[in-house]
Amino acid sequence: MTSPTTPQPRTPEQVGEQAGAVLREIGRAVVGKPDALELVMLGVLAGGHVLVEDLPGLGKTLLARSFATTLGLDFRRIQFTPDLLPSDVTGAPLYDQRSGEMVFRPGPVFTHLLLADEINRTPPKTQAALLEAMAESQVTVDGETRRLADPFLVIATANPVEYEGTYSLPEAQLDRFQLRVRMGYLSAREELSMLRARVDRAAPEAVLEPLASPQDVVAWRRTVEGVEIDDDLLEYAVALVGATREHAQISIGASPRGGLALVQLARARAVLSGRDYVVPEDVKALAVPALAHRVSLRPELWVREVSTDDVLREIVDRVDTPSTRRTAAVPS
Repeated sequence: MTSPTTPQPRTPEQVGEQAGAVLREIGRAVVGKPDALELVMLGVLAGGHVLVEDLPGLGKTLLARSFATTLGLDFRRIQFTPDLLPSDVTGAPLYDQRSGEMVFRPGPVFTHLLLADEINRTPPKTQAALLEAMAESQVTVDGETRRLADPFLVIATANPVEYEGTYSLPEAQLDRFQLRVRMGYLSAREELSMLRARVDRAAPEAVLEPLASPQDVVAWRRTVEGVEIDDDLLEYAVALVGATREHAQISIGASPRGGLALVQLARARAVLSGRDYVVPEDVKALAVPALAHRVSLRPELWVREVSTDDVLREIVDRVDTPSTRRTAAVPS
């Protein structure tokens, strides 16, 4: 596994075309989930980590594998279980009989794309082993700090907390994920097509082609860093985050890290659209994926089956959207 050196600069138009081609290729394997795929791609572009939270059997693992293949990234998977140890994630020193010395054995976290499967089926101590890696792109084992690959991306899957054998993710860990994605069920037509293809053997599993490389991903992220965002849109992001702290149904609002994630994702959405500037719709469209997992509802709302997504949508509808001079330039 090698880390990229100095990638060539890319324009937003070039990155938008390349990332769009990757999404179309992944769409051959992950059927009927264009919105979820786009959100994960925004996480890739923005340099964040993605939490995919939904019921079992909806294609979460396939999604992660497809992104790794099509982006040309090294891929490792950890199946989180109740007996998983932190050293199973980060690695550990082992005694080498040949040399008579302790030799570090890297754990699965030393990769480009790490699939943390069913992360909420393991106790908090092991969940916390990912925190340093996600926040700093490094791990510390036996007092020695080791850098991870560049790029480094965690796609974690989680089952709903009401499922047996799950642990609630701590707020500190949830806050490390740049956005949360929900897969949702296929439509009846899509599910019927999938079943018919399986019965008839008419459509073998799609073999995806690598269309990018780690160097490309690093170059894309540098392009995102060059995207402009006006002060009124920064104020809009601050207003959305602030509204989560004042809402009557929310006990814990979004942290400042939520605002940073929202702005960075909005810049990534601009690049995916081929623009070098952010428009209000970029911020508005990503408020729920970027902020909903960072807030906690009051306990009395649990019995009413009110979700954080519902409350965030209400906030988005209530907070005034600014109009900028660039709004009219958004491609239709």
